[in-house]
Amino acid sequence: MGCKVNTYDTSLLEDKLIKAGFSLISQDAQVTIINSCAVTEKSSLETHRFVKKIKSKNPKTLVVVTGCVAQTDVDRLTSLTGADLIVGNSHKGQIDEIIKGHLDQTLNQRVYHSNIFEKMELDAGGGIESSRTRAFLKIQDGCNSFCSFCIIPFARGKSRSLNQTHLVDRINDLHHKGFQEVVLTGVHCGDYENEGNNFSSLVEHILENTKIPRIRLSSLEPIEVTPKLWSLFGKQKRLCPHIHLSLQSANSKVLSDMKRKYSQRDVALFFNNFEKHIPHGFLGMDVIVGFPGETEGEFDDTHNFLRNHNQWTRIHVFPYSKRPGTLAIKRLDHLSPNVISARAKKLRELSLQRQFEKAKSQLGLFKSALVLEKLSYGAQSLSSDYWPIKIEDLSQKNFINQEVRVEITGYLPLKNGEQILQGTIAKNPQM
Repeated sequence: MGCKVNTYDTSLLEDKLIKAGFSLISQDAQVTIINSCAVTEKSSLETHRFVKKIKSKNPKTLVVVTGCVAQTDVDRLTSLTGADLIVGNSHKGQIDEIIKGHLDQTLNQRVYHSNIFEKMELDAGGGIESSRTRAFLKIQDGCNSFCSFCIIPFARGKSRSLNQTHLVDRINDLHHKGFQEVVLTGVHCGDYENEGNNFSSLVEHILENTKIPRIRLSSLEPIEVTPKLWSLFGKQKRLCPHIHLSLQSANSKVLSDMKRKYSQRDVALFFNNFEKHIPHGFLGMDVIVGFPGETEGEFDDTHNFLRNHNQWTRIHVFPYSKRPGTLAIKRLDHLSPNVISARAKKLRELSLQRQFEKAKSQLGLFKSALVLEKLSYGAQSLSSDYWPIKIEDLSQKNFINQEVRVEITGYLPLKNGEQILQGTIAKNPQM
């Protein structure tokens, strides 16, 4: 459940358990593991519902809850009768030993949890799930920012990073196994720091020492894209022309209340640099609406600022929800659900309109499309610049995990109003 870091961690758990003698099974499993997400209160409650659902379908299965909810919400989880084992992120690396101990009855402790800020090691490996064609590679975990709306530092601990030599070796191994794209991911990628190397230096080192066709970056904040990183986007075709911006707001006052370290001016500078260095790239953003104390004028400032800048493609809108354990929940100026819902709707409408305009502008272009093993956003391929593409004349089985050259001939709305592209394979399909 949750973010790309959890996708990485899930594949790491899968690998650990298979090596320990377990096997994957789709139903009537002896053990069911929920790798949970705690980013919002809604996410935590979803884990609780999932525990009950699993137990009702398979009462005999050993339900193991791990991940962020198991780290931040231990008290509530222990009151949930269906959660047989609770393994916090502090103990996730020992989950195979813990489960084996419970199955052979040498262990009877229900909760495995300790201070996450004392955990300094990073579990290496992971990045592949058996059903995926792209690989996610965790370069960093934890966060030192303590934004007022966010629980994640208490779920993941201090920021700590993997050695860049290890990461290069891992990418080369993934490429050798046939993967064509790796996504560099982390809780706070821009905070990467290892042996004097920052995130920009890491990306440069990876590009110089690997040959995998696609390197894609995960979420960054506006001030974390350095001049070196902008220049790499301009020079390196293997670096996918796509950035996901952890924006949260475009109003300086709200950003300050959130404890973010940038202002609207920094966001404007980022947009200008994006247009200069990645003029035809895909820019996605996370934005929170209805943060405590956000006035109508401050929301309108964010809305109008984004409407008047043409560089971005899509907004992932998060209606603010109260999250126990954060600074923001202590504020006295929380907004009504109706106000938050109305603002979310208005920003989503702006996002859908912008995505429609951007999709229309893709007509007639040729794109590099990686054919996926399973549908993503309703399409069977993903362009280098992150557009899902439905290829009309594709025999998918023959092209899985290959890049093909596609001419964009149309676009289609999904049920939620978002757009995917349509295309046909070019006369010379190989990239």
